[in-house]
Amino acid sequence: MHLVQFELPNGERRVGVVDSGQVREVEDARSVRDLALAAIEAGSSLEQQVQSLGLGASHDYGQLLKDLRILPPLDHPDPAHMLVSGTGLTHLGSASARDKMHQQAGDEAAMTDTMRIFKWGVEGGKPAAGQAGVQPEWFYKGDGSIVVRPGQPFPLPPFAEDAGEEPEMAGLYVIGNDGKPYRLGFAVGNEFSDHVMERKNYLYLAHSKLRSCSYGPELRTGELPQHLAGTSRILRDGEVLWQNEFLSGEANMCHSLANLEYHHFKYSQFLRPGDVHIHFFGTATLSFADGIRTQPGDTFEISQADFGAPLVNGIAPVQAAFEPDSIGTL
Repeated sequence: MHLVQFELPNGERRVGVVDSGQVREVEDARSVRDLALAAIEAGSSLEQQVQSLGLGASHDYGQLLKDLRILPPLDHPDPAHMLVSGTGLTHLGSASARDKMHQQAGDEAAMTDTMRIFKWGVEGGKPAAGQAGVQPEWFYKGDGSIVVRPGQPFPLPPFAEDAGEEPEMAGLYVIGNDGKPYRLGFAVGNEFSDHVMERKNYLYLAHSKLRSCSYGPELRTGELPQHLAGTSRILRDGEVLWQNEFLSGEANMCHSLANLEYHHFKYSQFLRPGDVHIHFFGTATLSFADGIRTQPGDTFEISQADFGAPLVNGIAPVQAAFEPDSIGTL
């Protein structure tokens, strides 16, 4: 089942099921989070909860996308209760892409650490069921305020040195009232990072990740296929500037999803009932590693057939939210 969240012309929210180019409203549903929490309380699946409510009015999916009325497929009414995070060096080939990026800067120490963590993942990232494997690289990206809806541009702050795409699969989770994380499904994502900043010094990785992101437009319920092959491309002035295949799914990863999920949710501060988590699983495909530098006006398009409509976002500069020496005192 593929779910979306969208707005009516009057701004009211709805949840819909995507079916043959149409979006059917889920009766009496205003958010996927509420649907999920109700399913948890009922001891049912998300699909069963949708079926129990039934489907109503139909909308043209293409028109909803064109009108920018499609929302991220999972969010929280209070952005502070939504955590966006991710793991890196999780895919076969991801180390070579990262290594290539750092080699350009001659940063031997960072390159060595990259290969060391990748090697650990290859050797111990897929433990036996019920066991914990080696922990991956982990990073904090932001709260719900950094999420950009499908179709909208990523804001480019004045201090940014790059605006680079990262095509990934993202896991979408809700914490139940029992304090347990529940995976609703997966979505295509663009993790969007500052690779020039990261390349300067590996210790700037945390800074480079503090950017916006996008995922969706659809939430795909069920397990993630073992092998996924999609396309990441950048358009400039309507023409393809760069295009490459990106692979995901455990067949193309050195960590199991269960291991990545364990090493995120093992921290008790991530188990607050009602909270939403969006977790990016990493990538091995970066246009930056091929020498591409994006600019305002470019368009990212990330597509994966098993996840429905492609995720499209642009880039637009924004004014500084905070200036040097402008902090107030009390």
